[in-house]
Amino acid sequence: MFEFDQYLGFLAFLTILTIGFWLMIFLLTFVVPYWLIGNLKEMFQERREARKAKRNE
Repeated sequence: MFEFDQYLGFLAFLTILTIGFWLMIFLLTFVVPYWLIGNLKEMFQERREARKAKRNE
């Protein structure tokens, strides 16, 4: 059936596939929303500061 080196290769493939799957889940559920929310928050803050500076001139 399988030789030992083929078995180790299959286990390495499954490990890499599983790590990639969980990395994609982590990126899509935590990192990307965190990045988007942070950028939107910073953009609104800069707009508010620009409006405040324009009003104070």
